Amino acid sequence: MLETASSSKAADQLLKEIADIAVVEFLPIVGPARGKVLSEETKKAKPKRVLEIGTFIGYSTILIARELEKNSQLITIEEHLTETEVAKNNLAQAELDVNVQIINGDAIEIIPTLTDKFDFVFLDAAKEEYFHYLQLIEDKLEKGAILVADNAGKFATEMKDYLDYVRTSNKYQSHYISISDDGLEISTKL
Repeated sequence: MLETASSSKAADQLLKEIADIAVVEFLPIVGPARGKVLSEETKKAKPKRVLEIGTFIGYSTILIARELEKNSQLITIEEHLTETEVAKNNLAQAELDVNVQIINGDAIEIIPTLTDKFDFVFLDAAKEEYFHYLQLIEDKLEKGAILVADNAGKFATEMKDYLDYVRTSNKYQSHYISISDDGLEISTKL
């Protein structure tokens, strides 16, 4: 069995601390409930190359990274420099033995410069841009790639074009998972 990065007690403790702070400070992280599903989907998919759009402070990045095998790669894009620096610090504290590259900048500009193919994508940035992100990464997705889109419940209106596309284009098998007052749209590229 291949070893994953999930053995870090530091990561578990840090995730709990971030989640506790997020409640008090109203930080927009994926949180424990949706995060559990994100972790399960990552573990099930066993991806080798992951793209995350919207790092924020690294909570979801850590959730994903701790489920990856050591030879996997995770590229995450965060627009805001302050959050990028916090995420880098959090990832260092998490002590995960996996290749994570945090890129600071606008995903719309960065995605076209990426040359890798991806087999797992987590979208958690500007909701009205999800469809644009997908258009930019679609030719970089392996067959069977998993797309997980956060906030598909609360922000369904803002991401309507994305949701319509993954549900009706016949390019994806897609379903919604309701979690509390929000949810995740999970799509598999056909």
